[in-house]
Amino acid sequence: MSIQRAVPLITVSDLDAAIEAYRRITGMEVIMNHGWIATLSPPGDRSVQISLITSDPTASVNPSVSVEVDDLDGAYRIARESGWEIVHDLAVEEWRVRRFFFRDADGNIINVLSHL
Repeated sequence: MSIQRAVPLITVSDLDAAIEAYRRITGMEVIMNHGWIATLSPPGDRSVQISLITSDPTASVNPSVSVEVDDLDGAYRIARESGWEIVHDLAVEEWRVRRFFFRDADGNIINVLSHL
């Protein structure tokens, strides 16, 4: 299994205000905005990204990081076999990702996904 990208997610109360602040402070630009989550990246460099999130529309909790993998089924199987708590079961989302969330030993919520 290989990781395609890993992106920290920062929970914010006001997405527009947070976008403006992060853009001004870091110089990053918005490369995706769904109205509840936005991803920012430096101009011309998609290898560095952060996402700002208000409230995940299909999960009961916000993750703290998203990890995109090339073998989602394998990652899901490993998470279950390892006894990790699955807090958002494997699902296909309308924004064209397939994903699940697990809680690690320290309580962090990890979003593991692949794009469709």
